[in-house]
Amino acid sequence: MADFQSPTELKHNRGLIADPEAFARDANAASWLFLCGQEFAEMEGGMSYAQVQEAVDESANIVSDPPREMTMDLARQQVAALDELPRPTLVTCRTGPRSSAVIYLYAGLKADASADDVLARAEADEAPFTGSAELKAWVRQGLAELA
Repeated sequence: MADFQSPTELKHNRGLIADPEAFARDANAASWLFLCGQEFAEMEGGMSYAQVQEAVDESANIVSDPPREMTMDLARQQVAALDELPRPTLVTCRTGPRSSAVIYLYAGLKADASADDVLARAEADEAPFTGSAELKAWVRQGLAELA
């Protein structure tokens, strides 16, 4: 774990985002990868991609929220988007598990880190995805298949 450091230029959410513009401003974000679909905008406490676009100059929307399964196809799309977006970059989902998984997968790929190191760092950082065996398996698979 000593070699793999916590991602610093990518920030995920830890819960619902009440004010997208304030969230982006507080993070000094240059861009935003939004993982939610339109159905989230219609939920109580939800937000829309239009709100993301109003909050930052550059953004991408790759719908990856439930009930969608996190697949390697989504991982490839997310990695490609993050390769294009300027830093610092926000990556958000509804409450944080999927966005944190994307961040640690991406950072692990860029650092050529082992899955064990990435998952150990994520556990130490209390990344929300570490509470999900499914998302940990997705990160492990992504590090193996996309490296």
